[in-house]
Amino acid sequence: MTSIVKQAQQAFEEYLGGKPELVVQAPGRVNLIGEHTDYNEGFVFPAAIDRWVVFAARRRTDNQAVIRSIAHDEVTRFAVDETPKPEGNWQDYPKGVVYEFQKLKHTLCGFDAVLVGNVPIGAGLSSSAAVEMAVGKSLLELNGIEMPGPDLALLGQRAENQFVGVNCGIMDQFVSANARAGHALFLDCRDLSYEQVPLAESGVRIVICNSRVTRGLTDSAYNNRRSACESGALYLAKASGQNIRALRDVSLDMLETYGSGLSETVLKRCRHVVTEIERTRKAVDLLKASDLEGFGKLMAASHASLRDDYEVSGKELDLLVEIAEEVPGVLGARMTGAGFGGCTVNLVRDFAVDALVKAVEERYPKETHLTPEIYVCSAVNGAERLV
Repeated sequence: MTSIVKQAQQAFEEYLGGKPELVVQAPGRVNLIGEHTDYNEGFVFPAAIDRWVVFAARRRTDNQAVIRSIAHDEVTRFAVDETPKPEGNWQDYPKGVVYEFQKLKHTLCGFDAVLVGNVPIGAGLSSSAAVEMAVGKSLLELNGIEMPGPDLALLGQRAENQFVGVNCGIMDQFVSANARAGHALFLDCRDLSYEQVPLAESGVRIVICNSRVTRGLTDSAYNNRRSACESGALYLAKASGQNIRALRDVSLDMLETYGSGLSETVLKRCRHVVTEIERTRKAVDLLKASDLEGFGKLMAASHASLRDDYEVSGKELDLLVEIAEEVPGVLGARMTGAGFGGCTVNLVRDFAVDALVKAVEERYPKETHLTPEIYVCSAVNGAERLV
């Protein structure tokens, strides 16, 4: 049992007395390739990582939910049968999940709980989705409710979109709920069909480098890119006379044929998405064929496209990629997540992990005056009950 689970059990006993009835953990995630494709109805290829949010809970005899967040050293209390009120902080994530169960007409029991996690907050590794899936899975278990993993993921997404007020796609919740150890999850964001694809059985690790630059993707920057994609798809549908619902339906040939009518900025945004969707398809095929070198080259191409066409990288992320690419045994490196800060993801042969860590720790602080955080990760299961 992991130390984070023991921490949750101990915290429950300390703050609430007695033992929890159940302990559920849900993982964070990293996206190996397929960036800014989700809201264009494309493909993503994330893996759940061995950093978790743990929810230890016990039923109450009344209608109250009492949740203590160890990270925030705060308690929230609310009625599970009344519409909760948003607070604009961490409380909104569990409250939003409870509210979604209410909207589905489920009768919930009250509960005491502690919330503990070691998913880095603000690093783009989906700590919020892990909270939603840990709480959601716990509510299923406490109340004897049957719900498939994909439906739980959609419930968590609705909580974040409608109650928390963050317009996220489905990827984060989906992989946190449905991942399988040793696999990455190839997800079609249009119809939510998915495939578990084995990662290399041995000899390769996922290494995440946190730039320690707080993600600065403002709502306006994000919305501008979404708007560019939507307007590009609309124009290309009219220009080509074809049925184009999203950039998922646009080929590179079509973009080259009709793209001259787009502004330079919109053309670049569309080119990233169209090529990234194709890269993601190819990357999955290469991984199935155990062509890790080919997979790594597509990671590099993805980063270049995010840097040059989508313009969501930054000097710190570019530097981390540059450092990684100079280390023998690093198969591929790219920024991951929304951009303008956060993390890079690296596919690294076992023998090169220490060399990569050393290279980043020596060079990155000298050139940025920032201290990076490095997480050497394994692919793990999605949300599951442990106790």
